Amino acid sequence: MAGLRLGPLLRYVDESSATVWVEASRPCTAEVRCADGSSGRARTFQICGHHYALVPVTGLAPGSATAYEVLLDGAQVWPLTDSPFPPSTIRTPAYDDAARPVRIAFGSCRWAAPPADGHHDPVGPDALDTLATELASAPDAEHRPDVLLLLGDQVYADETSPATRRYLAARRDLRDAPGNQVADYEEYTRLYYESWLDPDVRWLLSTVPSCMIFDDHDVIDDWNTSASWLAEIRATAWWNERILSGLMSYWVHQHLGNLAPAELAADPMYAAVRADPDGTNVLREFAARADADAASVRWSYRRDFGRVRLLMVDTRAARVLAETDRSMLDPSEAAWLREQALEGTGASSDGTSGAYDHLLIGTSLPWLLPHLVHDAEGWNAALCRGERGARWARFGEKLRRRADLEHWAAFPASFDALTALIAEAGGGEGAPATVCVLSGDVHHAYVAEPAWPDGAPAPAARVLQLTCSPVHNSIPGSIKVGFRLGWSRFGRALGRRFARHGRLPAPPLSWRKTGGPWFGNQLMTLTLRGRTARLRLQQAQAAPGEKAGLREAADSVLSE
Repeated sequence: MAGLRLGPLLRYVDESSATVWVEASRPCTAEVRCADGSSGRARTFQICGHHYALVPVTGLAPGSATAYEVLLDGAQVWPLTDSPFPPSTIRTPAYDDAARPVRIAFGSCRWAAPPADGHHDPVGPDALDTLATELASAPDAEHRPDVLLLLGDQVYADETSPATRRYLAARRDLRDAPGNQVADYEEYTRLYYESWLDPDVRWLLSTVPSCMIFDDHDVIDDWNTSASWLAEIRATAWWNERILSGLMSYWVHQHLGNLAPAELAADPMYAAVRADPDGTNVLREFAARADADAASVRWSYRRDFGRVRLLMVDTRAARVLAETDRSMLDPSEAAWLREQALEGTGASSDGTSGAYDHLLIGTSLPWLLPHLVHDAEGWNAALCRGERGARWARFGEKLRRRADLEHWAAFPASFDALTALIAEAGGGEGAPATVCVLSGDVHHAYVAEPAWPDGAPAPAARVLQLTCSPVHNSIPGSIKVGFRLGWSRFGRALGRRFARHGRLPAPPLSWRKTGGPWFGNQLMTLTLRGRTARLRLQQAQAAPGEKAGLREAADSVLSE
């Protein structure tokens, strides 16, 4: 009999359909049966000896909630026998019902290693585990998210747990590169097992739809930080297998589930992998093309939740790294983002307006940073392109890698372009109520609000940078001190000195921190109803001897 190795993950959900992802132990037919009679089935496809299926479920009713079970070759494998959790449920939206809000929870950076002693967690309670516990105790709770956005570092290929290191050591000699980091596809699967077989998270991902995008640790720290970094790592003997395996495993475990059923049906790569008895070579060739030519694949995607538009942007693989022409997004990616942001708005070329009430731009890397960090990244970019000569350029490259100076501010032309696009999408007739940039990466949470200078084109929408990280990771004291300094008046003055040394022009807008910084394992949730928006920040906390819970750290109205 086929067994269920991983999953199920409830990924895409709309008013009448859904997709459910599973990994089985051998080739089989995966089936999802719902209590209301809706169902779907799909044959598994094979990658590197593993067997996966993404099951499309059709016939769902808008605004409904139905429990489901998973069968492999007709035998039930989910829910698990003696499961302590409520039934996994598909809940469809009803976008015609203006009274029903859309709740979107988001965060990033989840190091999934369990506590070494099974009890004490050195990095604190896991926010996803804690959310799962709360939803399991009250499955119909009003605060239940409609979708979970995971904004990068779902797995850590370069920072493995003691258990994973023991597994790696049993496969190969860790004295050889890449040492205790993962080396190939099989080792990547270990990371996903470690992360998604956590009982609480497994149930949570089976019953709350999810959207995902990678960040650097899904592949390696500082992934694509610069042209010289890329040239150096490509010269190593181990990198080619690592990057191909990273992209292949991301495509299987994360990317496919981001797509709507219609997009999957039209996807030639998905069709080719499913048509081949062993899709490994097909997918490997695809990953090699993606690594060699960023424009050959698009990892970014769009999701519409009624009148809420989400644009999830790839800010890692789509970069242009030439120092004289650095860009966060290559030209085709930038054009796609612009087209999707403006389609159906008052700013579009066809003259229509009012396609959405809220625009969400998901980017793992924050657009608006603490002022000192922003100016330091712009200064570093100027040094690296030779603004102060070759010696400063060499120093700048070393500093860029050591200090992770690679956010939007490190790509000044891209920062300016995103700023202009946000102003355009948020302005004009039929402007949305809010434009929110959702980010993670920086291991703390904050809210920042920009202001455009007098006379400059400014949006009518309220624009916000909403940053939430980590879901479960360590927060060194140096990070806390550094980011507090970065937001301070002294930090702003110091940043201006960096800007003058780098001969930087003034940024096209100013901004201020309106919330935070908050430190801890945490999640933000946006509640969007019509043109109203509310933000809540919750932190996972536990008193000694007590079970962890989510504590509300902030709750504010963004739009009324």
